[in-house]
Amino acid sequence: MKTHPEGSASTRKPPKVRQRRLSDRARLSRQQLERRLALSVGEEARSARMRAGLTQADVAERIGIAAEVYGRMERGKMMPSVPTLFRLCLALRLSADVGMGLVTAVSVGAGLWEEDSREKDHLPEMRRLLRTLRRMSRGQLKLVNQVATAILPQR
Repeated sequence: MKTHPEGSASTRKPPKVRQRRLSDRARLSRQQLERRLALSVGEEARSARMRAGLTQADVAERIGIAAEVYGRMERGKMMPSVPTLFRLCLALRLSADVGMGLVTAVSVGAGLWEEDSREKDHLPEMRRLLRTLRRMSRGQLKLVNQVATAILPQR
């Protein structure tokens, strides 16, 4: 009977070609998973945005990103970072589980968004006004507040 020295056939590594194939398969499945996740986040974000009657610019402003970047996210071309996903879920009243495709429907409590529940906040005119106000200096805001107070009917 022959004895096998260390490094015998039973302890040799598989050929590199086989390792490369497995690596390509693993990468492909990871890419497919990430693509599906990006599409799911985008589809759910778009659906929630449409239900809320918001534009892409409205949502982008609320979560602090450029409208073009938000558009790419909504089309499934890119994934948001975790903090951006968190802000997106808050802005759209969207459960992260639903957004990532882990569940199909979740009832999200209104506790986090009670301050947004007023009907006027959802009007396009109000959203445009808020976008404009956010770009103003402190002095300009004081002036606009004085004008708005002056034109409101007295109670």
